[in-house]
Amino acid sequence: MPPSICALLAYNVGMPLLYILILAVVQGLAELLPVSSSAHVVVAEKLLGLDPSSPSMTLLLVMLHTGTMFAVIVYFWRQWREVYFASIDAFKKIAWYLVLATFLTGVIGGAIIKIIEKTYFRGAPHAQIEDLFNHLELVAPALALVGILILVTGLLEKRKTAASSVGTRDLNARDAGLIGAVQGLSLPFRGFSRSGATISAGMLLGVAKSRAEMFSFALAVVLTPVVVARELLRVVQASHAEGAATISSAIIPSLLGAVFAFLAGLLALKWLSRWLEGGRWYLFGIYCLIAAVAVGYLHHLGY
Repeated sequence: MPPSICALLAYNVGMPLLYILILAVVQGLAELLPVSSSAHVVVAEKLLGLDPSSPSMTLLLVMLHTGTMFAVIVYFWRQWREVYFASIDAFKKIAWYLVLATFLTGVIGGAIIKIIEKTYFRGAPHAQIEDLFNHLELVAPALALVGILILVTGLLEKRKTAASSVGTRDLNARDAGLIGAVQGLSLPFRGFSRSGATISAGMLLGVAKSRAEMFSFALAVVLTPVVVARELLRVVQASHAEGAATISSAIIPSLLGAVFAFLAGLLALKWLSRWLEGGRWYLFGIYCLIAAVAVGYLHHLGY
């Protein structure tokens, strides 16, 4: 790309194009692995000298999720069509499961967010949960918790494999509700991997790995537009306080990032499915625990 075009893009989006590319690749790869893409992007933003809690950065993060959401749709569409759209009854059942899980996600996640905003931010005007997203001292324990969950799930799966008792059934309404409840924990806490927690929950309940994976990413497709709408509202509110330039400087890099994240996501999806089906789920838990230590050390260094 000619330097003049790069300079023009950098001027319009408010940050170097290289930064957007880095964040998009990190998101696209990490989103499709159970290692908390948001935690990785937050750390990358801080290392690049950006503010993860600003409206423009949270919008960029959500738009990166949107890019990988479309990658998920492209990748899983054939499987969803064969299972979820096989008949009217099959569609009605999965639609009910998605509504139930998403409702419980909103209730639990929303309640935790309100509690945090009313207690931790007591007395602070206009404080929101996003203000915590640049606190690495909170990201590290969230990574550790989901790492333990994934590690335990993976080790139990290996034990069941040896005993020929691996979960092979499809999920039911109870499974969907519990998975949705667990997903609610990922809303307020950056580092608590949504896919890692929901897939692990499904596996612990005895659901077949492929069905837990399909349902987890179907939930992501349902949840992402709601989160995007929330972040758009934050940017609009910020534009009123800081000027109209805020929203334009946030939307353009977010759209570019979504495109890059979509391309990176497509490259990473096969890796996820192969490791999940290959019995290496526990390795993601080990990675999360190592990442938690690294993030804690970065916080100690002052990031």
